[in-house]
Amino acid sequence: MIDHKVRLKAFVKLGVFFQEFCEYVNNNANSSENDISWKEDFLQVVTSAKHYNGWFTKDNVLLSVQSWANLLTEENLTKWLSNYNLSKNKKKTVALVLAGNIPLVGFHDFLTVLITGNKTLVKLSSNDKLLFNFIGKYLTYVEPTFKEDIIFTEEKLENFDAVIATGSNNTARYFEHYFSKGPNIIRKNRNSVAILTGKETTEELTALGDDIFMYYGLGCRSVSKLYVPTNYNFDEFYKAIYKFSSIINQNKYANNYDYNKAVYLMSEFKILDNGFLMLKEDANYGSPIASIFYEHYNSTQELKHKLEEEKDNLQCIVAKNFSSNEIGFGKTQTPELWDYADHIDTVEFLLSI
Repeated sequence: MIDHKVRLKAFVKLGVFFQEFCEYVNNNANSSENDISWKEDFLQVVTSAKHYNGWFTKDNVLLSVQSWANLLTEENLTKWLSNYNLSKNKKKTVALVLAGNIPLVGFHDFLTVLITGNKTLVKLSSNDKLLFNFIGKYLTYVEPTFKEDIIFTEEKLENFDAVIATGSNNTARYFEHYFSKGPNIIRKNRNSVAILTGKETTEELTALGDDIFMYYGLGCRSVSKLYVPTNYNFDEFYKAIYKFSSIINQNKYANNYDYNKAVYLMSEFKILDNGFLMLKEDANYGSPIASIFYEHYNSTQELKHKLEEEKDNLQCIVAKNFSSNEIGFGKTQTPELWDYADHIDTVEFLLSI
């Protein structure tokens, strides 16, 4: 029988390790710490990750590790799981097909499967193999009973009871065909939007910059489109986000900026540009890297109706006093454990199988 408290404590230990690792990297800790060899090994993994995915800069990976350090506390985990009766879980093997667009993007699914008492069979993205493999080893180190329940594979997925797969809209069609016979959660492309009124403070607009630029805008929680009133003046927006201008010094970001700008200019699209972020009026949601789409609205009621119809394409709506499910400026990349991707309760899904 699975002891859920044992598993919870293991993830608390992982959270402590993440926190101490971040302090270690920032030279705030000395070599007398616990797990110093593990920290040295993890630093090598973090440094090497960039060779497999150019977007996984050291700062980018540390940003993700620190965010999970903040979440993996006994208080947070207990609060999250207190809403469920984990004793009714029947141990099963859950296959995970993970994305690799931002560091540890599939960690919530990985955590959920294990902490609810199941076995996980993980097919990693080629863009994010090193981090998960290390975490699997560390969890087994602090809690040896995980050894049989954390399996990474590069082979065809077989002998599983349920699957959670994340990919593009194209790969999702393949997933739906391949995994349709059993319980599944198939995640597709989603984007996040922000609603501006023209009354935002400089601080709010600067915070919106975090929603746009964190992880280089590669996540589904990254704001890729703005809704603005007719005749909105973008001057204050551009002034407020200038603090993020150094992002153009990242080679992959700069290359995308140059390429997308060239495409826009050759196509004679009208754009606004401040040297590191382009704004283009467009009805679509998924803007290219280094650019943000925008669209005008006439009334908030019409916009609410439109976004309700489009909810299956949206992950986050950033706004102030717009709707009950809005997220505050600067908060998209700091979700709580109970803020489920695609608004699908994965714990409930696993318990229902």
